[in-house]
Amino acid sequence: MHTHIQSTVYHTEKTMKNNIIFISGIDTDAGKSYATGWYAKTLMDEGNLVATIKFIQTGQTDGKSIDIDVHRRIMGVNLPEDAEGLTYPQVFTYPASPQLAARIDNREIDLQAIDNSINTLSERYDVVLVEGAGGLMVPVTDDFLTIDYPMTRNLPVALVTNGILGSISHTVLSLEALKQRDIAVSHLLYNTHFDRNEVIVPDTKGFLQRYIAKHHPGCRWLEIPSL
Repeated sequence: MHTHIQSTVYHTEKTMKNNIIFISGIDTDAGKSYATGWYAKTLMDEGNLVATIKFIQTGQTDGKSIDIDVHRRIMGVNLPEDAEGLTYPQVFTYPASPQLAARIDNREIDLQAIDNSINTLSERYDVVLVEGAGGLMVPVTDDFLTIDYPMTRNLPVALVTNGILGSISHTVLSLEALKQRDIAVSHLLYNTHFDRNEVIVPDTKGFLQRYIAKHHPGCRWLEIPSL
């Protein structure tokens, strides 16, 4: 039996620089890592110095981050901070939600370490993209959900979605949760990799574009090409 570890959480608001975007998805397999790498490369091509960081990595026994590896392959660069572990400040061995993975490893989740890494990168780079863990409601602890991080750090969220059947509901639920917490939605990143159904896909795109135009007028729609 695993002992329950009470993770340190920070419910008070913290001020971070305005060059940071938190990237989440409508579910665990929405394509966040690919979307993060693609968006980073897009920003780099526009002349920005861009860093990506993995919020919390689970399912890694070597202490590194497979998601950061995906980012770097797409970006075509390695960052010196990768070697320092600065871009993956919290890594757990079991492939599960952060609160379960931390409990299995008998460790605490150190949000201060995540804050420190993000703040350091935000001083060195023009833009910092923070890839979240799973969807917005994935638990970090029993009392702190993933969505609570951008809320308490005043970070805008870019939400990754796709055209799979059911994604409209998942996307709207995520957007409603963000709106309810007064979290700005900077982008809806539509991942075309899952476009299979020629009837459902165009309807999904059209509906989501109309929805954000009406309910999140400041949100940009970006389509991510499939590799």
